[in-house]
Amino acid sequence: MLRTLDIRDMLLIDRLDLDFRPGLNVLTGETGAGKSILLDCLGFVLGWRGRAELVRKGADQGEVTAVFDMPAGHPARAVLDEAGIPAGDELILRRVNARDGRKTAWINDRRASGEVLRAVSATLVELHGQHDDGGLLNARGHRALLDAFGGYDDLLAAVRTAWTTRARAGKALASARAQLAAVKEEEDFLRHAVGELDKLDPQPGEEADLDARRRQMQAAERIRADVARALQALGPEGAEGAMRDADRWLQGAADRADGRLEGPLAALDRALIELGEAASGVESALDALSFDPRALEDCEERLFAIRGLARKHGVAPDDLAALAGDLRARLAALDAGEEGLARLEADLARTEAAYQAEAARLTAARSEAAARLDQAMAAELAPLKLERAVFTTQVTPGEPGAEGADTVAFTVATNPGAPAGPLDRIASGGELSRFLLALKVVLARGGDALTLIFDEIDRGVGGATADAVGRRLAKLAEVAQVLVVTHSPQVAARGSHHFRVQKSVAEGMTTSRVVALRPGDRVDEIARMISGAEVTVAARAAAQELLAG
Repeated sequence: MLRTLDIRDMLLIDRLDLDFRPGLNVLTGETGAGKSILLDCLGFVLGWRGRAELVRKGADQGEVTAVFDMPAGHPARAVLDEAGIPAGDELILRRVNARDGRKTAWINDRRASGEVLRAVSATLVELHGQHDDGGLLNARGHRALLDAFGGYDDLLAAVRTAWTTRARAGKALASARAQLAAVKEEEDFLRHAVGELDKLDPQPGEEADLDARRRQMQAAERIRADVARALQALGPEGAEGAMRDADRWLQGAADRADGRLEGPLAALDRALIELGEAASGVESALDALSFDPRALEDCEERLFAIRGLARKHGVAPDDLAALAGDLRARLAALDAGEEGLARLEADLARTEAAYQAEAARLTAARSEAAARLDQAMAAELAPLKLERAVFTTQVTPGEPGAEGADTVAFTVATNPGAPAGPLDRIASGGELSRFLLALKVVLARGGDALTLIFDEIDRGVGGATADAVGRRLAKLAEVAQVLVVTHSPQVAARGSHHFRVQKSVAEGMTTSRVVALRPGDRVDEIARMISGAEVTVAARAAAQELLAG
């Protein structure tokens, strides 16, 4: 709800502070007093596009501040949250227009872009007039309006769920088809690569093991000849034979050497033992260095094959086994692809059927709601001097989606037998205003968060029709705050709160003011609206009668 509106140095307004109330707020005044200026200022702070020159003559800048009540759950909170602007129990919009045309906006003391300002404003205020549709003339919003009127939220939720499930199934099928197509393009490669990898069967760590074995065999090949020569030098044909000859010669001479050879003989025995151990170790080493040359060839052949295959596939040798598993899985997916596609196609068909069933239920509910809406509109149009008009809500097949498979459009035929068409193309300006008022009354719901503004929606009507307009505005004000700019005394009399816009000239400067009227002042203002500049006794009596009614 709009609570206050403060205007500084805008157009003909130097300073204006207005307090609005719940219910029907009416603004009246003579032609040219500045009622449209007031709406221009409100539109400016809301971010609407309007006049280019707004700053009052002689001022450096103009400023408008609007304060709205914002209860919990208000739609503006979601917009503020997305924009990163803190929200409280009240919402303060402030916008400044500099003399050079620069415009700056704040929401709750945070700088805000025009886009964010307009997004917030759309949740706060709705303007209706002969050239302002408030969304009612936009056919793209008619379906949502009918759904709100119909009150079948459970059906809408079921359709959204069915659509999401169907979309998920369709996405899965499309993904599977794309994957299968991609795999089929590389089928020859896959089969060759899997065959090649299966034949070689490389194992993690095998490349390092083969490389170590190869190095060992290559090293053994280089040193084995030296080890063999060393063993020969240590053996019976070498050092061992010479030492045994020496031992035999010394043993033969020991008896005649008076014990002088016992020490050397003992040392020689020890040397022969050490020599035997050395020869045995060298012999063992020589055995270990023995290998089949074919084994080296086989080792090198497998090592080079593993490395070559790794380079071919651009992976590390140890990753070849994992690559083989992946390629086998892709090949298996190809082999089982058609079967998988058949299953996914069955899922899509099932979810499509479920969606169609839910959408059909929603279509039936919309058709029933459309009939009720048309009936309610017929009851509203007759008192508005539109009894010959036929309002029709058309529900036709549309593009399937999360909101169902229907297109909804509000149409009207202004005379029996005349072709029906969109509201703004068939109805005249005055008729359009009354159509919009009737439609808004029928669609109004309790707890509406919007402030509704009607700009001279009663233009061109009077008498009983104007009274009917006033009654419907008052009815609408029972569920939403309503501001109406009017020249009709019948409408003004229905207001819960009455403001008069008046213009004055002082020291060559023209200014507009807005005055909240007391009950006695209301009689005078409505009497002026009835009789003109000269307020007669009869006009006062008529004004009192209107206020009493």
